[in-house]
Amino acid sequence: MVPRRLLLVGEGNFSFTASLINTMDPGVSITATCLQHPADLEEDPVTQENLQRLRERGIEVCFGVDCTQLAHALQAHDRDFDRIYFNFPHCGRKAGVAKNRELLAKFFQSCADVLAKEGEVHVALCRGQGGTPADKPQREWHNSWQVVAMAALGGFILSDVYPFSCEAVPGYKCTGYRSQAKSFHVEGALNHVFTQSLPFEDSQPRAFRVRLEDQWFSFTEPEGLAGKLNRRFLEASSCHPIKTINEKLIAELGKHFPFKRLKCSFPLLSRGGTSVLPPETGDLQPAFRINLHEDNSDSESLTGGITQEMEDVVLSFSGRALPKNPGRDGCRAAHEGICGQAQLCLRSSLLVHAEAVIHSPDFIPGSLHILSGPVFRKCHILPFTMPAFHETLFMLGLNTNGKDSCLMSLLGHLKESLDNLLTQTLLEGSNVSTSVEFVLQPNGKDFIIHVKSLNLGPDCTENLIIGTIVTSTAVTHKHQCFVFVSINLDLLAMLVYDISDWRILWTFDNRFLKRFTPGKIEPFKSYSLYPPRYVHDISFWLHEKKGFDELEFHTLARAVSQDTIISIQFLGRFQHPDTEQVSLCYRLTYQACDKALSSQLAAAMQSRFRKEIQRQLHVLLR
Repeated sequence: MVPRRLLLVGEGNFSFTASLINTMDPGVSITATCLQHPADLEEDPVTQENLQRLRERGIEVCFGVDCTQLAHALQAHDRDFDRIYFNFPHCGRKAGVAKNRELLAKFFQSCADVLAKEGEVHVALCRGQGGTPADKPQREWHNSWQVVAMAALGGFILSDVYPFSCEAVPGYKCTGYRSQAKSFHVEGALNHVFTQSLPFEDSQPRAFRVRLEDQWFSFTEPEGLAGKLNRRFLEASSCHPIKTINEKLIAELGKHFPFKRLKCSFPLLSRGGTSVLPPETGDLQPAFRINLHEDNSDSESLTGGITQEMEDVVLSFSGRALPKNPGRDGCRAAHEGICGQAQLCLRSSLLVHAEAVIHSPDFIPGSLHILSGPVFRKCHILPFTMPAFHETLFMLGLNTNGKDSCLMSLLGHLKESLDNLLTQTLLEGSNVSTSVEFVLQPNGKDFIIHVKSLNLGPDCTENLIIGTIVTSTAVTHKHQCFVFVSINLDLLAMLVYDISDWRILWTFDNRFLKRFTPGKIEPFKSYSLYPPRYVHDISFWLHEKKGFDELEFHTLARAVSQDTIISIQFLGRFQHPDTEQVSLCYRLTYQACDKALSSQLAAAMQSRFRKEIQRQLHVLLR
C-alpha cells in the first residue's frame, strides 16, 4: 500500500521530516509533531532552519503534542493516517526500562485511535531495546523494552523489522531526549513495523443447520473447534495453500494411475457404524460430539452457519454411499435414526468412508479413488498436533496375485511425488535436506509416512508423521485387497511452504492468503513476527471419586484460550500424607500466531480456565 497521509511524532529538531519530504511524492500529506512548544526551540538554529524548510513546503507542524494522547491533539477529520513514525522514543533522563515500556504501551494504544485500517506504525529503537531475536545481541526479555508485548496492548503485531539506516534519509540528525545535544547511539538500531491485528472476540460458537427429509435440525460448533467448521479450503473457488498442495499431489499421482475424485460430505457421523478396516488403523480417534436439536425457524440458515442438503447428511450418517436421490423410505429411515439419537460426532478420519467407497458399484479396481476433506479429533496440545486438519485419502483396489508389485509401484510414485513437493521451496545451494520414508508397522503390512527434515524447527525433535498407508482384505471381495493412503494436507503444506505454526492455516486475516500466488509454491513470510509469550502455572486437587482425563484438560485449555495455549507442561504430582488426596501441577504457555495477545488478555484467559476446570472437570484449585 502506498502511504498517502503520514504522521511523525516525537520529532526533535525536525531533521527527519525535512529529509523525508525529499523522498516522498509531492501528493503525500505529512503532519510533523513534537512534544516541545515553540518557545522551547527558539535557541536551536538547526531546528529553526528545518522548520523554515517545512513551512516552505507547506508541511503541517504541531507543537505540544503528547504521543500518548494523539486523539486529543488531532481533530476527528484529521486522522486515519496511513503511517505513523516514532524514532527513538525515550522518557528522558535516567528513566528505566519500566518507564519506557509504559511510554510505548500508551503510544500504541493512542495510535489505534488515529491510524487507518491497513496503516503501519514505524518505531525505531536503539540496539537491544526491542528485546526481539532481531536484535544482535539480544537482551534478556526482562531487561528490554518488550516492544512486541507493549504493541499488543494497542492491538498491534510486529510485521517487519529491518536495520535503521540514517543514510536512507540524508540530513537526518538524531537528537536526544527533548532535543538535547547528546544524541542516541543509532549504530545497530532497528526499525520495527507494526500493523493492526484482528481482535480477539468473545467466542460465540457459530450455529449450523442440517435438513433431513422435511425436518430441520440445528447444532453449534464445539468451542474447541471455533472457526474451523465449514471453511471450504478445498473447494474450487479456494486459493488456500492447502488446496494448492492437494491439487499438485493428485496431479503427480495422476500421471501414473487412472483416478476418480469423490465428493466429500459434511463431516457429521452417527456414533455407530461399521468399517472394513481394523480398529488399529486409526479411524477411531477421540471425537468431538455434536448435539442436534429440532429447528422450526423459518430462516434459511443461522447466522454464521450453513445450510446442508439432505443427501450429504444421509451419506455421512449411514456410512455407505447411497443413491443421489434416495427414496422416501431411505430418507425416513435416516430421519428416524437421527431423531432417536441425541448426540452425533464429527468424523476423525476419512477412513470411516472407506467401506462405502469399496462397496459402491462404481468402484473400479486399479484406479485411485480420491476423497479429500476436513477431519476433527481431540488431541493434546503439541507443536505439530492439530484438532482439525484436511486429509486426502487415496483408495486403490488390487488383485491379490500382483499385490506386491502394484503396492511397490504406488509407494515409489508416492515417495517421488512427496519428495518433489518438499524440495520446491528449498533455496539453491541449501544444505537443508528433506526426505520421505515409509516405516513398516509391527503388523508387517501397514506403514507410517515419515518426513525427515532438518528444517522442522526446535519444537520437532523426531521425524514428522504426515500420513499412513493401510492394507486390508475385505471378506466380501475375494481375490482382492485394498490400499488406503491417508495424507495430512495441513502438515504437508507447512513443510512445503515453510510454515512454522499450523494455527495460521485457519486464520481469518486476509493477509495470509495475500502471501500466496495461486498455483505457485513459495516460502511463506509471516506478518506476525516474534509474538510475545506468557507463562502461567496452575495446580489443583483431584476429585476423590471422579477420574481426571488429561485429554479433556487439554481440549478445554484449547477452547478457553482460543487456541493461544501452545504448550502444557506437567510439572509434578503431590499426594497429601494425611488425606492421600492427589494434586497435579501444570505450566501453560500462551502465544498467538496472528493476533495481538496482551499480558492482560492472557491473564484473563487463565482466570477463566481456572473457573472452567472446576466446573467441567470437577477439580479443586489450590
